[in-house]
Amino acid sequence: MTTELEKSLEDAVNTYHRYAIKDPQDDYLHKKEFKLLLKENVQQFLRDTLPYGMKEDAYIDKLFTDADKDSSGYLKFTEFLHTLALLAINAHDNSHNTGDPDRGGRGHGHGHSH
Repeated sequence: MTTELEKSLEDAVNTYHRYAIKDPQDDYLHKKEFKLLLKENVQQFLRDTLPYGMKEDAYIDKLFTDADKDSSGYLKFTEFLHTLALLAINAHDNSHNTGDPDRGGRGHGHGHSH
């Protein structure tokens, strides 16, 4: 039986390939494909992790630039995974830093820090 986590990992691989094959010459995500993938698949994570005062497109551009470690202009699968990990980490951290839920904040308040 496939676990939820295994399904999530499989979904990440399949989503990457679905967008990377838009350019059949390679198995990479170019910035346009990366931007479309994020906007269509992780909109809530983008909203939850968007730095204060930054526009969404500028944030996606920054995520792309930060992930493109070799400055190739495209993302390999490992660089894409790094971006997903950063989004998840930022969302998790924000869940701790947004205040007491009883006072209008969104933090889940289980009292540990990372």
